[in-house]
Amino acid sequence: MTASSAATAAKSRLLGSGAQQKILAFASLIALLVFFSLASSNFLQTSNVLAILQATSVNGVLAIAATLVIITGGIDLSVGTLMTFTAVISGVVLTYLGMPLPFGIIAAIAAGAGCGFISGSLIARMKIPPFIATLGMMLILKGLSLVISGTKPIYFNDTPSFPLLSTGSLIGKVLPGLPVPNGVVILFVLALLISWVLNRTTLGRYCFALGSNEEAVRLSGVNADGWKVAIYALAGGICGVAGLLIASRLNSAQPALGLGYELDAIAAVVIGGTSLAGGRGSILGTIIGALIMSVLLNGLRIMSVAQEWQTVVTGVIIIAAVYADMLRRRRAS
Repeated sequence: MTASSAATAAKSRLLGSGAQQKILAFASLIALLVFFSLASSNFLQTSNVLAILQATSVNGVLAIAATLVIITGGIDLSVGTLMTFTAVISGVVLTYLGMPLPFGIIAAIAAGAGCGFISGSLIARMKIPPFIATLGMMLILKGLSLVISGTKPIYFNDTPSFPLLSTGSLIGKVLPGLPVPNGVVILFVLALLISWVLNRTTLGRYCFALGSNEEAVRLSGVNADGWKVAIYALAGGICGVAGLLIASRLNSAQPALGLGYELDAIAAVVIGGTSLAGGRGSILGTIIGALIMSVLLNGLRIMSVAQEWQTVVTGVIIIAAVYADMLRRRRAS
């Protein structure tokens, strides 16, 4: 490859629609940080920055799960209630059954993966549209969370180490001046892991291939249904991690929590440049999108904007992000 062709290829990668969206999202994040820091002296205080990162840890993990599904050309409306369901399962194992912490962690992730497997099977093998299958799963999980918990929160008072999963700081013990919560570390470690899976493994290649042209994948002799089920199961297991993080942060499993989280997760995914049509996306973009959502909502609270208007802003952002995705697809075609 000549120097000029190498330069052209590098320029193409830099100015591609996906790269452009990530650059635009990152610039938007910087602009929000500057705006809110100028609007309020409390915004960049250490405690508030840590609060933003804590909020991002939960929404970011859910958004990673949603990214996998959306890249395949699907959608998962159940990620929020699945997070709640896995939190309840961990509460049952740790509080009701009195088992050690590792069993609660494994149970939550396994429950998430199992529910993802069921959703994937409904979509891939029974050919139920993803919107309907995951909407039904959302309602089922919402009801099961209330039934299993008896409509009451499950507290983890008998497992004192459980809150440390999210709110503790291993980094802070090594570097006292840098008390980064464990939940934030888990988010970024998971982001690196799933990014590697998407870019370096067979599952990642088929994830993009299914979103780009599922019929071509089938005609090439690949078990497209099996890979799709595996991707939904992996996404479900990641929702289990989110369930552990939010239960740890609250020191309780709240069975009525979860609805609405799927919207923030999907918004973060689309803001980060993942196409709702499938076939394109990145974990880096998703993390930037999740940070934008957390910074925006936190900044609005700092400025004493009413909760109902915060919801309005979130809705506007989702519509704008989807419209921007449509414009990118039109230009690409």
